[in-house]
Amino acid sequence: MHWIASRNAVVSLPRWRSFAFLFRSPFRTHSSLKPSPLLLNTRYSERRYCLGDGKAVKGITTASSKKVKTKSTDVLTDKDLSHLLWWKERLQTCKKPSTLQLIERLMYTNLLGLDPSLRNGSLKDGNLNWEMLQFKSRFPREVLLCRVGDFYEAIGIDACILVEYAGLNPFGGLRSDSAPKAGCPVVNLRQTLDDLTRNGYSVCIVEEVQGPTPARSRKGRFISGHAHPGSPYVYGLVGVDHDLDFPEPMPVVGISRSARGYCMISIFETMKAYSLDDGLTEEALVTKLRTRRCHHLFLHASLRHNASGTCRWGEFGEGGLLWGECSGRNFEWFEGDTLSELLLKVKDVYGLDDEVSFRNVNVPSENRPRPLHLGTATQIGALPTEGIPCLLKVLLPSTCSGLPSLYVRDLLLNPPAYDIALKIQETCKLMSTITCSVPEFTCVSSAKLVKLLEQREANYIEFCRIKHVLDEVLHMHRHPELVEMLKLLMEPTWVATGLKIDFETFVNECHWASDSIGEMISLDDDESHQNVSKCANIPNEFFYDMESSWRGRVKGIHIEEEITQVAKSAEALSLAVTEDFHPIISRIKAMAASLGGSKGEIVYAKEHESVWFKGKRFTPSVWGGTAGEEQIKQLKPAFDSKGKKVGEEWFTSQKVEAALVRYHEATENANARVLELLRELSTKLQTKINVLVFASMLLVIAKALFSHACEGRRRKWVFPTLVGFSTDEAANPLDGGATRMKLTGLSPYWFDVASGTAVHNTVDMQSLFLLTGPNGGGKSSLLRSICAAALLGICGFMVPAESAYIPHFDSIMLHMKSYDSPVDGKSSFQVEMSEIRSIVSQATSRSLVLIDEICRGTETAKGTCIAGSVIENLDASGCLGIVSTHLHGIFDLPLTAKNVTYKAMGAQNVEGQTKPTWKLTDGVCRESLAFETAKREGVPETIIQRAEALYISVYAKDASFGVVRPNKTETSSNSGREISKPVSSERSLEKDLAKAIVKICGIKMNEPVGLECLSIGARELPPPSTVGSSCVYVMKRPDKRLYIGQTDDLEGRIRAHRAKEGLQGSGFLYLVVQGKSMACQIETLLINQLHEQGYSLANLADGKHRNFGTSSSLTASDVVSIS
Repeated sequence: MHWIASRNAVVSLPRWRSFAFLFRSPFRTHSSLKPSPLLLNTRYSERRYCLGDGKAVKGITTASSKKVKTKSTDVLTDKDLSHLLWWKERLQTCKKPSTLQLIERLMYTNLLGLDPSLRNGSLKDGNLNWEMLQFKSRFPREVLLCRVGDFYEAIGIDACILVEYAGLNPFGGLRSDSAPKAGCPVVNLRQTLDDLTRNGYSVCIVEEVQGPTPARSRKGRFISGHAHPGSPYVYGLVGVDHDLDFPEPMPVVGISRSARGYCMISIFETMKAYSLDDGLTEEALVTKLRTRRCHHLFLHASLRHNASGTCRWGEFGEGGLLWGECSGRNFEWFEGDTLSELLLKVKDVYGLDDEVSFRNVNVPSENRPRPLHLGTATQIGALPTEGIPCLLKVLLPSTCSGLPSLYVRDLLLNPPAYDIALKIQETCKLMSTITCSVPEFTCVSSAKLVKLLEQREANYIEFCRIKHVLDEVLHMHRHPELVEMLKLLMEPTWVATGLKIDFETFVNECHWASDSIGEMISLDDDESHQNVSKCANIPNEFFYDMESSWRGRVKGIHIEEEITQVAKSAEALSLAVTEDFHPIISRIKAMAASLGGSKGEIVYAKEHESVWFKGKRFTPSVWGGTAGEEQIKQLKPAFDSKGKKVGEEWFTSQKVEAALVRYHEATENANARVLELLRELSTKLQTKINVLVFASMLLVIAKALFSHACEGRRRKWVFPTLVGFSTDEAANPLDGGATRMKLTGLSPYWFDVASGTAVHNTVDMQSLFLLTGPNGGGKSSLLRSICAAALLGICGFMVPAESAYIPHFDSIMLHMKSYDSPVDGKSSFQVEMSEIRSIVSQATSRSLVLIDEICRGTETAKGTCIAGSVIENLDASGCLGIVSTHLHGIFDLPLTAKNVTYKAMGAQNVEGQTKPTWKLTDGVCRESLAFETAKREGVPETIIQRAEALYISVYAKDASFGVVRPNKTETSSNSGREISKPVSSERSLEKDLAKAIVKICGIKMNEPVGLECLSIGARELPPPSTVGSSCVYVMKRPDKRLYIGQTDDLEGRIRAHRAKEGLQGSGFLYLVVQGKSMACQIETLLINQLHEQGYSLANLADGKHRNFGTSSSLTASDVVSIS
């Protein structure tokens, strides 16, 4: 049996003082049943049913004829108790009245929570409840759904969970004498699974063995699969053309603590992999927990001992933030070796064999920056936060979401090593300058790919998508301009997957996998022999429903015999219908069809998958041996699969029924053969699973970087000069790697530079800045902008500046305003001091530290002194950064800081009023503009006037307005379908068309030399060089007609065209021109001139919308022949 929790899980939950409350008094005697040996097969044995192996099915199912000897016992084991305790804790969170009534009927004397004394609660050997208990014993912490006819049923504890979270009603209402029972129809299974997994529950699904069942025997059942949060149920997917939405995988997470800091281990069951992040700070660990939902959370006993020497974790000092994050989740304690014990628990959770191994995906790196703190991530919008501009939304266009967006988010939260950041930047630079068209970058979830192939449930749609991934990789390899980009993507993909693959090996394996899929999967439209059968006397819908599920999935050469048998059986069925039904119909038609006369027709009974005769009043009152009478005598009532008569108007014949049986057997054999071939292909590709995972992740990264390069180019961002830190004090700051950051023309990342609304600042930082400025003067915006630019730079991305020089920081820490935390019992100043403690303890000479309005939450005098001490500490560490403040008394303190530079946000006097300029200047600004800000926000004038009077009476002699520039400022000295290859004639026509376009445009633009008409393939997109440029394009429609247009957003226009019905495979030719006016002229000119040359146009009428281009501007010698 597989168990989840150890005894530690029981004793570690202080809220449960005793197990006595779990049971009703007195204890009831029950039987503890040993699991059937037939149930102890591996999951691979369970899947044999999918292959149609009847013998294998018998080996894995339970039936009443094979009972297992039971051994009675009066108590539950410790493991059983821990599972019941786990369920009891979760049931206490239920709130629905109907659920609470069901919970009252539970008895915690078995894993199902059934009370045997209630109606339908019996656990007698061999009955359905007993059988479900056997399955429950294998996966005691999963909701069990058992197939019973047209429903999936749950009983006991599982029924309560279904009613609470899946919105289902209990079976039999709320009768107090009945055991809790609920379920969902078969057609609603996926919705129910989504509801349960979304709420954090795993589900074990038990299926019935389909087919006839001997009399007085129970149907055999088997575990068909599991649905976990982040890992959906895939059983049966291979047989349908259904694209399953695969969510982000949820790992099992374990947290421990050592002398190096916190350690977080994330184990992904689907990928059979784990990542280990050691030496984390508390803030970085909480950030990871906030951004990643976990299936189970395990906390190591080492967390109980904190720095204050108390075992009450989270009460004093360090650990409070983590405790606050974990206390709102369900977790369990564990002891022993962190990794090995956690892996054992994962195998228990998922029912894995001990031999299953997990690989470490961590890539060792010495120069990787530390992960972002929670405060830093939220204050720059790397994590969506209300009121904070989202950094992700400006890094990528709105059309880029899903896996690429997740990759960029994870890269921001966990910046890469210096060499990887350089590779990412070099890749983005190359993408922004290429002139050829690029692939669409098909994105496939690696977890989805692994699970479908491992479970052998990949269907036709998924194989086509996998082939697109492989073909796009090979396309980049073949193209001389894209192959360098492919090579650059290898290292970032290695870091993301933990898989190190040689480039040539990778390309060769992609070739092999692509060819393997291409040899099996039907990707061509010209396989006419795979068309659905057609017979004149049988409705086409019948053949479509019977054959569409398998035709066109694999190449006909692999199922020639099956196709032949289907064709013969279809002909035999047609012949039987013709011989037995047509004479009757002819007789009815020959008779007078007056009102109330005979009626009859051949009808497809969709529900029964049969073709029958439907008629009434066709039996002759007097038999005279006329035509059709013999066939009428042969008719018999039609019966459904359960032997019930369908209706008074439905008839069939023995010959038609025999032909139907033969046809169904032929189609079932063909369908089974197709499924077998698809599963064999899954097994074949499993040998190259690492290559497929690598290729899928490579394209995800490629799409993310390509989208960023396009968006950055549109926003007029730049690539920074990224260098490592120098240890040579005599090094020139701009000659490589000195401790200096310079951002020229920096603008806030949330403003669009192209719109011209942003205020630009130049920041030349060689030491710590002490920043002052008025309220609303831009201090916080400047700190956010610098933090975002530095983070983007060390990740290899473009930055919102005119030029940038960014050292590769080992950490970037931003502290903004703090709020109190009533749950933790901390004031806002306590929270701020907790974050300041973390910052000063980690700051090094390679860090960037940004603190906004330090010590704002306490009294001025002592807050000023704390701020001064923090500044001295940061100055001594040698870090770069900014500390902003309104505590002007700090300038009167005898600070020992030697490298602090005074900076201020500028203000100017306009018509007697002081207004901010939002520009960074040298010096100190003592004007806060507090009164002006209060007035602007609607504070009553009387309050402001009294405040001004109080200020003058107390502080007039010390008031100093404007920016004070000291005489001496302290400064530092430091698809679904394969792309068919165009035939040579198509290439020739395309060249002729391009030549004609260049000829026409060259004369109009007076630039006959140097013009180039570029091509975009059927599944390709334009390069980033077209972003923001005016383009004239020609769309080559599938119907051989041309559509001519102009746009400033070529990629968006192409996507819009291809989104229309029938235009998905359209190719394009385009030309970049100077300005929209010229583009409009050339558009009209091309429409008229190409039409005159004999090209068929889809938008010919558009040539009359303007007054230019309508008359011939070309001489006879200029006209390009299209022959």
